[in-house]
Amino acid sequence: MPTVLIPLAQGCEELEAVTIIDLLRRANITVVTAGLDDKPVTASRGVVLVPDTTLDQALQQTYDMIVLPGGLPGSDHLNNDHRIHKLLKDMHQQGKYTAAICAAPKVLATAGILHQKTATSYPGVLDNMSLPTTKFINAPVVKDDNVITSRGPGTAMDFALKLIDTLLDKPTRDRVEAGLVRS
Repeated sequence: MPTVLIPLAQGCEELEAVTIIDLLRRANITVVTAGLDDKPVTASRGVVLVPDTTLDQALQQTYDMIVLPGGLPGSDHLNNDHRIHKLLKDMHQQGKYTAAICAAPKVLATAGILHQKTATSYPGVLDNMSLPTTKFINAPVVKDDNVITSRGPGTAMDFALKLIDTLLDKPTRDRVEAGLVRS
């Protein structure tokens, strides 16, 4: 079964974080949530999340995918953490999956992961970054090779379902979606 790391930073977007964690676990994907330190994470709307472990401890194992929840200032905290950048670059070089939603695609951009990729993000987040080789589109979810990006809280379910489809298969994705009773 695939293993996914989801770093949780203070001020992350809780709807995105919890939706991704929940749906991946419904698909029986091993999810490790890791705080940047050993404290509970107070998300952007005041919800307190308790990570499984710390990032330093989580880095003792390998992952098939890293998923960055968005939100502010959570995405800024991820972007300011050298461990996150090193892990993103290492995973990208190994051909493993890197994924980010909402404001977190800026972390992928800063790490150089969006070079010559098509991506999406929360409106305006990447506007002031110099990314001449990156093509941005206003799609809910964009997958370009081993990089997956999404727009925001409203696209979190679609994003998580795309992650399941990518890591496992369409029948598992469809099974998880059917259990959500989205229609």
